[in-house]
Amino acid sequence: MIETLARYIPEHAVKPVFELIVDNQVHLKIVNERQTRHGDYRRGPSGKHEITVNASLNKYRFLITLIHEISHLVAFEKYGRNIKPHGIEWKLTFQRTMVPYIRPEIFPGQLLPLLARHFKSPSASSDTDTTLSLALKQYDAKNDKNYVFEIPYGSVFRIKNGKVFKKLAVRTKRFECIEISSGRTYLFNPNAEVELINSN
Repeated sequence: MIETLARYIPEHAVKPVFELIVDNQVHLKIVNERQTRHGDYRRGPSGKHEITVNASLNKYRFLITLIHEISHLVAFEKYGRNIKPHGIEWKLTFQRTMVPYIRPEIFPGQLLPLLARHFKSPSASSDTDTTLSLALKQYDAKNDKNYVFEIPYGSVFRIKNGKVFKKLAVRTKRFECIEISSGRTYLFNPNAEVELINSN
């Protein structure tokens, strides 16, 4: 398990994360990318704690995702199964579990202040924190995708599930786009990755 973790998370996080996995009796599965989530936690039928994390994540996002999921397990065990999945008990647990990793030996200097800010009140997904998400994406493998905020208004783009949209306007922090086939309007986070088809 230590060798496996060393391939997916920063070197100085391997030993403490391994101890966290052992202490909480986690069965960790590293899986092919799922489009809707970075990871998940569930208690299997046998009572085993099962956590899955996408293999495609960069090592910093992988670490955050793994700690996020372990925090679900710890919060449920400590406060009971009736708590909200991303409620105050989980936030406190995620904060306490993650803070020891927010160090320069583990994360690049430019991420440290963004992580410190995010973990004052962590959200259900680091993707909703646009500044942190964009900073983390710099460490992803290069691809030919664009972010919604980068493409011109009037551009037509495709998302992972094949649906095609046109970018219309900005609404507070998100972008209003119309789905070409249905005419329905959707709101996109600025850091949504899309494939540009054409720009006007």
